Amino acid sequence: MAKAKKVTKKDLVEVVAAKVGTTKKDATEAVNVVFDEITKTLDKGGEVDVAGFGKFVVKKRAARTGVNPATGEKIKIAATKVPGFKAAKALKDAVK
Repeated sequence: MAKAKKVTKKDLVEVVAAKVGTTKKDATEAVNVVFDEITKTLDKGGEVDVAGFGKFVVKKRAARTGVNPATGEKIKIAATKVPGFKAAKALKDAVK
């Protein structure tokens, strides 16, 4: 089985520029706007729902006790928020 290709932001820009028929500069701006809006919305605690693709959400991780592997000492890990993604059924089906 062949190794899956890694797609970078640069690759996305090139695809957008080619499909829309615009310059790479304009495509870069468009891709940046999309990512910036997703980031801003999540930062405010919102969700971004892209039909047929999935939903970007903010998940809360509760505070917990961990162990320092070097010393075995117990440490407290503070509660935090992390970005999450829930794939839409159409995306799950496409990946099968």
